[in-house]
Amino acid sequence: MRKRLQNRVAESRFAFPATVLYAAVIWLANGVVGERMYVQLAIFAISSLMMMTLNNRNSLIRIYSRMVSCSFIAMTCAATFLFSSLNAIAVQALFILFYLTLLRSYQNKRAQGAVFYAFFCLGIASMFFVQILFYVPFLWILMASNMMAMSHKMFWASIIGIIAPYWFIGGYYLYTGNADELLTHFTQLADFQSIFNYADIDLHKAITFGIMCVFSIIGITHFMRNSYLDKIRTRMIFEMFITVDILTIIFIILQPQHINTLLTIMIVNTSCLFAHYIALTKTRVTNIVCILAFCMTIGLTIFNSLF
Repeated sequence: MRKRLQNRVAESRFAFPATVLYAAVIWLANGVVGERMYVQLAIFAISSLMMMTLNNRNSLIRIYSRMVSCSFIAMTCAATFLFSSLNAIAVQALFILFYLTLLRSYQNKRAQGAVFYAFFCLGIASMFFVQILFYVPFLWILMASNMMAMSHKMFWASIIGIIAPYWFIGGYYLYTGNADELLTHFTQLADFQSIFNYADIDLHKAITFGIMCVFSIIGITHFMRNSYLDKIRTRMIFEMFITVDILTIIFIILQPQHINTLLTIMIVNTSCLFAHYIALTKTRVTNIVCILAFCMTIGLTIFNSLF
């Protein structure tokens, strides 16, 4: 069968280097030097490598393809307004590290160490964005249903992992006499603004969220229709991505004031789903859709960078 453009791109060994070069240009064009966003750029680079590792270690794509990391880079670079947000970029990296560590517990109810370190990452992430703790009950359910690794020991390992970062920061606050700041941090969990309040959502964020939702829907629909072709472990992992992606979309709709950080989490899951679509479809229609998606991503990047 003749390879279409999407397949040549998906299977190319030059795709990742080309995407990295593209990302470097975007970051430079958006003032990484002038705004001194070196820390954010370093974290983004580490996140991109971790996404590659996530794909390689778990065989997310059943053919040779770098589309997971390439999609992640392209989608993150499209949301250029996130570059200046150290908290959002840090939470994104920690969420990827959470996945990398948690997936080691698949069907292993003695992987307390992996679960501890996975939820330790979430605990650190909660220091930047305490609302990430709302994901925890759903992640416990996914541990039981998809990772098939839940037990009382695993549950307590996750609890200790979440709490562990606060042992250090709590001691520091007590030592400096600022224990009230720690309490204020957690009270944000009960600070709900009016739902569906989009007053602070500008056109850039609205369009970016809309396009990411389109990519998410395409990726989810494709996977649900073709999941039988993947191994059971891969299906379980992608079902976790789908669940977290849908939860994040709902979270953004209900509490749009957190859109910056939530978009980074959404990009992690959506990039995996859409990469699966790009790499493993071969029809004329999907080729057109992929070309349109490439154009939309580039157009969104230009829009968020220049206007």
